[in-house]
Amino acid sequence: MAKIDVAPIAEFPPGSTRIVTVGWTSIGVYNCNGNLYAIEDRCSHDDGPLCEGDWDEDLCRVVCPRHGSAFDLETGIPRSLPAFEPVPVYPVSVEDGIVKVEVVD
Repeated sequence: MAKIDVAPIAEFPPGSTRIVTVGWTSIGVYNCNGNLYAIEDRCSHDDGPLCEGDWDEDLCRVVCPRHGSAFDLETGIPRSLPAFEPVPVYPVSVEDGIVKVEVVD
């Protein structure tokens, strides 16, 4: 497992998002109400760029900009159609003041 630096925690307050590129894919990292989540930037419905859409900070869900499927940031499970397959999520940690995402290398 590799850990990818996202941002200093001091620069990543609640409501913040970042997209980081990891090899062939991108991962959206979210600070939702002080909880950190990372989800693959790919809608399971049509492989579109999931994390370029809006997100619901109250429910901690990202909404696909193409067809409106909402995905739970913690589990990757879709909460609305047309998507019905989950999206991969990744562990997030803070080490030495830096937000990091753990990915398989």
